Amino acid sequence: MQAFMQTHEFLIGPVSQVLPFPVEQETVSRIEDTPMHNYIDWMRSGYYLSLTGHPAISVPCGFTDAGLPVGIQIGGRYRQEHALLQLAHAFEQATQYWRQAPVLPH
Repeated sequence: MQAFMQTHEFLIGPVSQVLPFPVEQETVSRIEDTPMHNYIDWMRSGYYLSLTGHPAISVPCGFTDAGLPVGIQIGGRYRQEHALLQLAHAFEQATQYWRQAPVLPH
C-alpha cells in the first residue's frame, strides 16, 4: 500500500464486496464460488484499507436497480486527511447522491 500511495494520491474502491441485500437475509453466504462464513468475510474491502493506517472515507455513489444505496471508499496518503476530505466533498457536490434517500418499501 505504501508503495502504491507513493505514485497515487488516492485509492478508490467499493465499500462492500456485495450489493445491499434484503433485510430478511441475515448475511451473505457466497460470492460467486467463494463461501462467506461470516460478516467479516464479505466486508473485506471495507476494512483492508483501514488496517493499513491510511485515512479513508466512504461516500454514497448511487443506487442499485432495486433502489438500495451503494457507496465508494476513498483512501488517501498518510497525514493527508484534508486532501481526502476535499475529494470526498467534491465527489458529493458533483454527484448529489447524498441528497437522495433510498425508496423504502411500503
